[in-house]
Amino acid sequence: MTRSAALTPERVLRRLEWRVLRRLDGRLQGDYRTMFRGTGVDVRDLREYQFGDDMRHIDWNVTARTDVLHVREYLEDRDVTAWLVLDSSASMDFGPVERRKHVVLAEVAGAVAQLLSRGGNRVGALLTDTGVRETIPPDAGRNQVLRILSRLLRPGDGKPGATDLAGALRAALGIVRRRSLVIIISDFLSEPGWQRPLGQLARRNDVVAIQVVDRREFELPAAGMIYVEDAETGEVIFVDTEDPGFQQRLRAGADERQAALAADLGSAGLDLFTVSTDEDLVRALFRIVQLRRRRR
Repeated sequence: MTRSAALTPERVLRRLEWRVLRRLDGRLQGDYRTMFRGTGVDVRDLREYQFGDDMRHIDWNVTARTDVLHVREYLEDRDVTAWLVLDSSASMDFGPVERRKHVVLAEVAGAVAQLLSRGGNRVGALLTDTGVRETIPPDAGRNQVLRILSRLLRPGDGKPGATDLAGALRAALGIVRRRSLVIIISDFLSEPGWQRPLGQLARRNDVVAIQVVDRREFELPAAGMIYVEDAETGEVIFVDTEDPGFQQRLRAGADERQAALAADLGSAGLDLFTVSTDEDLVRALFRIVQLRRRRR
C-alpha cells in the first residue's frame, strides 16, 4: 500500500494547526516549550545524589574523589536542536484505511516539529525503513515542517522488508554532534540489535520514544477465516479470527512484545509512550507532556 497522494504537506499541517495545535496551546497555557525540552550542556552546579536523580548525570570523577555520589545540575538551553527519527517502513501502512499508522506518525511528527520550530528551535529528521532513507538537516520555520511532512507523505515509500531501526540509531549517533533532543517515532517492529545504539544515544542526548500502534495488532475482529499478511516479511497465513485460542495467542504475543519493548526502553532510562490510530491526538500528546513532567 503506497502513501496517499491526497495527504499533501500543506493540508496536513493546516489541519494540525486548526484541530490539534490550537487545542494543545490551550491545555499547555503557552508552556509548550516544556513539552519536549531537554537539558542544557552547561553545568550549573554539583550536589550529592538523591533518590530518583538521573544516573546519567552522575559525575564519576568527583564521586571517586569524595566517595560520595555526586550529580551534575545543568542550565536549560534557551534553544533546542531536535532530531526526529521517523519510521517509514512497510509495517506503518497497517491500520484503518482513513488513518493508517503512517498517517498518525506524520501527524505526531508534524505537530511536534511545529511546536518546537515556532519557538525558534531547529528541527531535523532522519527517515528509515529497511535502511536510512533520507536525512533532513536541522532548520527552523514552517517551511522546514512542510519539508519533513513532504518526505513522509511521498508516494511509493514504505517498501517491503524488515525495519532496520538499529541502522537509523547508529546513523543518529554519527549525525547528532552536540547534546540534542531526539524523538523516535516508530511502531518498533524491527530487526533486533537496536537496543545498544539506543542506550548510547540516550547517554548523550534527551531521547523520547513514541510508539504508534493499532488495536488490531492486539486483537483482530471476529471475521471468520481470513488471510493475514506480514507487511515487512511478506509471509501470508490463513487464520480463523473466531477461534478463541487464536485470539488468546495473538493477545499474549502482543502483550509479550510490549513488555519486552518497555523493558528495553527502561534499560536506556526511557519511558514508553504510545499513540493509537483511534486516539485523539491532542489527548495523546497532552498525556505525554504530563508523564514527562511527572518524570522530571
